[in-house]
Amino acid sequence: MRRGAKMNFPRILGPILVLGATGRIGVMLRRVWPAGQGLWQARSSVAPAPQAGWVQFDPRSDPAALAAAAARAEAILCLAGVTPAAAARGADMADNIALALAAVRAGAAATRPVLLASSAAVYGAQGGLLSEAAPLAPINDYGRAKAEMERRATDLGARLGVPVTALRIGNVAGADAILGGWRPGFTLDRFADGRTPRRSYIGPVTLAHVLADLATRAAGAGDLPGTLNIAAPGVVEMGALLDAAGLAWVPRPAPVAAIPEVALDVTALARLVPLDPAAGRAQNMVAEGRNLAQNPKP
Repeated sequence: MRRGAKMNFPRILGPILVLGATGRIGVMLRRVWPAGQGLWQARSSVAPAPQAGWVQFDPRSDPAALAAAAARAEAILCLAGVTPAAAARGADMADNIALALAAVRAGAAATRPVLLASSAAVYGAQGGLLSEAAPLAPINDYGRAKAEMERRATDLGARLGVPVTALRIGNVAGADAILGGWRPGFTLDRFADGRTPRRSYIGPVTLAHVLADLATRAAGAGDLPGTLNIAAPGVVEMGALLDAAGLAWVPRPAPVAAIPEVALDVTALARLVPLDPAAGRAQNMVAEGRNLAQNPKP
């Protein structure tokens, strides 16, 4: 958000259907968005006790329930998917594709725009400032699954006449492997120049506002591009994040395959939503996480 500006939410005609609302980003949104902003989906096995504002079904196996929920909303935000950690526990990475296609079909049935959570992992190890026009060159299974998800969901959306936007989200402070994965004795790569890995990041509160703005814009003006980088301006060192949070870490020599920097160009995003130039500073993102942790909303 712009420096010094109050972070207000857009006025909406109806809620945003959030698929995968019990995941880390879903929890962040639920703690920031005002009542009525979200219609939260979860599978019955992991959903909170039934309450207003929640729907329970599996998007992969219950298209009727998904379409009915989409009809109650103004847009669909699909956060549901399989992370590398879940895949290590046996989850199928291909579910990223299946869930996205289910969301697009529901968008077609309800005539709603669809926003899909993709990842900066689709860019792989490329250097330089990465715009949405950069070639996709994923180097791991997660990145490849997200790239294939984007391709197939975009193709399906074009065939069905559904606006689809793939959100290539950078690291989210608190849902990442650094702040979110810290443990005593944590080690971090350090390169020959003395710096730790630099990445495009976004704080959880800023992310919540950006996603609300984009979903509301998709439902209204309908002018979102097919792909969009999501991050705060600039890059931040991972070591600086841990330092700002007061979390001790041990440096280790970076291996040859380590990626020094992944920098997302957020010029297109800044044309659509206001971005605070200071939102990407380590201390500001840590403060967002601490404020969120104090929010009692579930």
